[in-house]
Amino acid sequence: MGTVNYQLIPGPVTTEEKAQKKNDVKARSMLLMALPNEHLMTFNQYKDAKTLFAAIQTRFGGNEATKKTQKTLLKQMYENFSAPSTKSLDSIFNRLQKIVSQLAILGENISQEDLNLKFLRSLPSEWNTHVVVWRNKPDLDTMRFDDLYTNSR
Repeated sequence: MGTVNYQLIPGPVTTEEKAQKKNDVKARSMLLMALPNEHLMTFNQYKDAKTLFAAIQTRFGGNEATKKTQKTLLKQMYENFSAPSTKSLDSIFNRLQKIVSQLAILGENISQEDLNLKFLRSLPSEWNTHVVVWRNKPDLDTMRFDDLYTNSR
């Protein structure tokens, strides 16, 4: 009768390793969010952000003309982004975050202030009272998008 050899994979030990692991998990999650739904199962097998990003580049790299077209379409989606009142705040946030993540993959970065203002402008009219308060926050230009979203719930 053979013996089974279980090998334990050690977790992060130092504070620095824990922070690195947390950042990797966050980066991997953002990359997965940027993918079209039909590709999630394919790419979920990559367990860290670096190998996931390499796989995405290999699969979707395309030529420069393709990238330029994708970037143009995504920019238009970003510029025209709006949220119908039938959508939940979660849904609005996720849709906008997905567009911004896909733009970032193509090298097009949106400033923090522009993203926050876009989110606030896109909210349905029933949010107007809250929007006025949020727009007057002194740190709106530097506040992280997910922090703005968390504070808006």
